[in-house]
This record gives sequence, C-alpha cells and structure tokens, in this order.
Amino acid sequence: MIKKHGSAKWQGGLKDGTGHVSTETGVLSDQPYGFNTRFEGAKGTNPEELIGAAHASCFSMALSMILGQHELTPDSIDTTATVSLEEKDDGFAITKIHLDVKASVPGANAQQFADAANTAKENCPVSKALAGVDITMDATLA
Repeated sequence: MIKKHGSAKWQGGLKDGTGHVSTETGVLSDQPYGFNTRFEGAKGTNPEELIGAAHASCFSMALSMILGQHELTPDSIDTTATVSLEEKDDGFAITKIHLDVKASVPGANAQQFADAANTAKENCPVSKALAGVDITMDATLA
C-alpha cells in the first residue's frame, strides 16, 4: 500500500481567515489559500485547482500505461482538467470535471487512441475516487 499526504492549516473565519497548504514532498510548502483565492481570483491556490492538477496528472499517466500495453509510446500527452464548483441548495459541490486531452502518439490510429483515453478516464485512480462527479472528456490525437 502506498500512502501520500497533504496538509492544511486554517486560521480565522470563512471570509476573513487564511490557510496554508503543503504536500509531503515539499513541492507545495505553505501555499496560501482562502476564500479570496477560491472565490475571488486572489493569488494563491484552492482545492479545485489542486484536484484538477491531480486528475490531469493521474489521467495522463494512466493513458501512457494503457497505450504502452498496445506497444504505443506517446511523444506527449497534454491534459487540462477543468473542475466546476457550483452552489447547490445544500451548499457548494464539485459537480463536473472536464478533461481536455491533446496527445501525439506515433503509430496510433484515432480509434486506438479514443479507446485508450476512455479507458484511462474511467479507470485512473483519481477518476475512481471522484466517481460521484460527472467526468467528461475531449481527446484529440495530433
């Protein structure tokens, strides 16, 4: 079993409070987050962009693995995960993640690539963790 961790510290109320988020590796170290970075575009990070980065990176690795199982090696896979946060009757919820994928895979045809991308979308560990979210995708083979 592999275990990784991230941590957050929060001080104050929702709108006037401040937080800092860090990762085990130190890649993120005391990065600021708060109401203003989440809802008002202030400098810093927020949970949605962190989920987007996690999903994009996990998906890209899974796609590379699946292509490799078919003896195809990508030159590049560029994935952007757009995370939608919406206000609902019972509060805010992450309702949708859209994966926009552009890849260069020598020797792959459009159907092979589409099949591999769909398999990665359904089976990467982050997609599985986010099973309650509507995950859509546009995948383009260059």
